Amino acid sequence: MSEPVFKAAFPFQENVLTLPVTDLDLATDWYSRNFGMVEVQRHDQPVPTVVLERDGTRIGFSINGGDATQDGAAILVANIEQLKKEFEARGVEVGNWRVDEREGRRLRVFFVVAPDGLCY
Repeated sequence: MSEPVFKAAFPFQENVLTLPVTDLDLATDWYSRNFGMVEVQRHDQPVPTVVLERDGTRIGFSINGGDATQDGAAILVANIEQLKKEFEARGVEVGNWRVDEREGRRLRVFFVVAPDGLCY
């Protein structure tokens, strides 16, 4: 069994379990194929929402009227080089590969903008 890659997810806005999208089925398909996530929950109330998971880390998508281009999540991963190669092999466009410094720690980062406009 391979090591878990996703360790945690942190929202850019308010809630990593209600990121705005316009089509739950398209979001589920894209994130399943490209991020290796699986659907673990779906409900219609208070708004249509689907929750996907990888390695115990959950990210949710909702039809909540929010602007996807102004939202997204930071995903803490165990092996960023491995994940970058995985994404590129799946045809996901990876951009802005760099080192950031946060709270005295140096972190390697890259960005992905999903077709729905959400940024990771």
